[in-house]
This record gives sequence, C-alpha cells and structure tokens, in this order.
Amino acid sequence: MSELKFEAVGVLGLGLLGALCTTIRMERVGDEHYLRFRREGKPVVFVFWHGQMLPLVYAHRGEGVVVLVSEHADGEYITQVIRRHGFGTVRGSSTRGATQGLRGLIREARAGRDLALTPDGPKGPAGEFKAGALAVAQVTGLPVIPLAAGATSSWHFSSWDGFMVPRPFSRVRIVYGEPRWVSREAGREALDGMAEEIGRELDRLSAVAAATGTS
Repeated sequence: MSELKFEAVGVLGLGLLGALCTTIRMERVGDEHYLRFRREGKPVVFVFWHGQMLPLVYAHRGEGVVVLVSEHADGEYITQVIRRHGFGTVRGSSTRGATQGLRGLIREARAGRDLALTPDGPKGPAGEFKAGALAVAQVTGLPVIPLAAGATSSWHFSSWDGFMVPRPFSRVRIVYGEPRWVSREAGREALDGMAEEIGRELDRLSAVAAATGTS
C-alpha cells in the first residue's frame, strides 16, 4: 500500500507542477557559470537551499541531474516526484546513510552526470550550509555551482525550510553563482570556512532572485 501511495504522489506531483509552471515565466541569470561545463562535457555539483527546490526541479527537468535525497520516509515522496521530471536520485544524507550517499554520488559523477545537493537538508536548520555537502566535490574535483530561486509572488509552507511554491502567473528568477572548487587537501577547518562562504553566497543569490519583482 505504501508503494502505491508514493507512486500516486509522484503522478499527482508531476501533473500539478506541470500545470502550475506552464503559467509561470522563468528568467535565468548567470547560467553561463554552469553551461560552459556542459559544453565541455564536464559535470558540476549544484547547491541550493532546500526550500527553493520546487521551481528548480521544473527549470532543470529532463537534464538527468542526480539529486541526493534523504533516506527519511518523506524523502520517498520527493524521489517519486523528481524522477518523473527526469532526475536521477541517490538516497542518503549528511546525518543518515552518509557513506552510501557519497559513494552513489561519486559513481554518478564519474559517469558524467551533474549532481544536486541541498546543504541545509534534510531537516535543517534552514540556511545553514553543512560542510559535509562539500565532500563529493572534494573527492571528485567537480566545481560547485551555487544557485537560488525567487518569485514575484509565492506561498510558503510552515515547514522548517519555508518551502516556496510560486503562485500561478508569477515570474521566477533563477540566479547562478560562479563556480568554486574544493581542494583535495582541505582539512575540516578549511571546509567549514568554505561552507560558511558558500552559504553567504547562497543568501546573496537568494536576495537577488527575490528582487525579481522590483527590477
């Protein structure tokens, strides 16, 4: 019964997200920061705050990006929805199934697939970049591409991440930051510092994306 419930959520999510986003106009800023790697056939690691996931799923649908999804029960709902939008998934997190998740991501990266991580997931605190999210970039040498999404009008769930749902006929702006590389020799202190730096960049990009209605 649980499997049928998860599949039903996936099908429903596919239809609802598609219907919503066909009314939305999307604008991308700074996408040259990752497209140049696409042209060279090199994968990247996208990082973004968990609460901004919805418009990003639609914007990058059908690209084969592999997303790290929590092993918690609610992660199965996310898995069902994003797989139907052309994403791959690896199950795990920085707090549960971390080793399994890292191995899966490394395998997908070596197969040439882009990766996507929410460094404040799976349960928060919101907007806190966990240094463990940089492990796959450190091991593989892939560039980290921070990105953020904002809308002229949106709903926000009363969840830990304030999950954003753009309202119909709103305008969504997705902003991509410059690539960053994680040194293989970086120790814990350096990784913590880089996590703080990229976290601040995600906040800055989020502010730029949220200003879409004022420009």
